[in-house]
Amino acid sequence: MTDYEKCCLCPRKCSVNRYINHGFCGMEAEITAAKASLHMWEEPCISYKNGAGTLFFSGCNLHCCFCQNNKISNQLFGKKLNTKELSDIFLSLQDKGADNIELVTPTHFVPDIINALDLVKHRLEIPVIYNSGGYELTETIERLNGYIDVYMPDIKYFSSEISSLYSNAPDYFEYASSAVLSMISQTGKPIYNEYGGLIKGTLIRHMVLPSLRHDSMKIIDWIAENIPSDSVIVSIMNQYTPFDFLDEKFSEIKRRVTKMEYNSVIKHAVSLGINGFTQQASSASEKYVPDFDLSGL
Repeated sequence: MTDYEKCCLCPRKCSVNRYINHGFCGMEAEITAAKASLHMWEEPCISYKNGAGTLFFSGCNLHCCFCQNNKISNQLFGKKLNTKELSDIFLSLQDKGADNIELVTPTHFVPDIINALDLVKHRLEIPVIYNSGGYELTETIERLNGYIDVYMPDIKYFSSEISSLYSNAPDYFEYASSAVLSMISQTGKPIYNEYGGLIKGTLIRHMVLPSLRHDSMKIIDWIAENIPSDSVIVSIMNQYTPFDFLDEKFSEIKRRVTKMEYNSVIKHAVSLGINGFTQQASSASEKYVPDFDLSGL
């Protein structure tokens, strides 16, 4: 039996036969992606020269109600690819001068990603980045050992009530926190190249949400208590944008994060010796949402 016949690649463990039906992620067994391009808007250690070689996969195991990539995560827009085509995209991005290969929302295609990397890993001279929502099984992360150079997971929520409300995942923090520790155990301390580019390590992202600064601080507390400061990079993001598609029942987050909310989280992180990146308020703009036009595929 293949992974997709009774899919349990993520904590949903929906056990769907994806050769016949869609999983919770919205995807069948065939690889589906929406864009592959050089992306200059990641953290400075990720997009440091020519841009990250970003490949956006369609579907998602979270379906957050506020997702800025709604067109591909919830509406499931994309183009179907086979494993050879996927591996060719990796090489094409490298040929274009990409700083790395950045796999965005890849969890539900991990078996095919491994197969594609097996075809070309010996020809890749740039790091492979696993950029995910953090809702991962440690068993899936362990399968990626030796394939991924840099992990870039979100830790979105601490409270199970909040993660249940916005992502229908009451067990989110339980799985995300375990997955992050597994990632760090694989990568070790961050290693940089001569350009300041991250070539090995784990970078945790957290986006501050409206009215939820105290939940953000609890995540910062957990990081400070469980991960040595020199073993991880933390990016505290200020890019939350309340899109028109957000349902009115979530009216409490249909606004931007205030300067006070964001700065209070940053101040808390600094007080605990957290190392990493912050964002300007101008990052909260629709202009930074990729145009998912199937380019590069």
